[in-house]
Amino acid sequence: MSIEMKTKFGQIDISNEVIATIAGGAAVDCYGIVGMASKNQIRDGLTDILRKENFTRGIIIRQEDQALHIDMYIIVSYGTKISEVAHNVQSKVKYTLEQTIGISADTVNIFVQGVRVTNP
Repeated sequence: MSIEMKTKFGQIDISNEVIATIAGGAAVDCYGIVGMASKNQIRDGLTDILRKENFTRGIIIRQEDQALHIDMYIIVSYGTKISEVAHNVQSKVKYTLEQTIGISADTVNIFVQGVRVTNP
């Protein structure tokens, strides 16, 4: 499934994988995020932190009646306030998608899959 945009020059199709990659890149730049986690915990293993090329495994993009919904599975750093980290990720992902490809996400749902102690 992809998002279709029509311009005066023609049609643009943006795949869900591109949206997931942009959202994942924006999320891992936020303070307090250790990395992305897999949405399939049992099959992929809970302890795995996804690398940049696998962000799509930790993000679900859903489209319902012209609405874009994003579910993100993250791992946060120990000692950070989880609600603030989640709010910052939501804000940054919405802003980055709007500025990069001109699409606004209606909801960005954050699922915290774990807490990790990071080395200073």
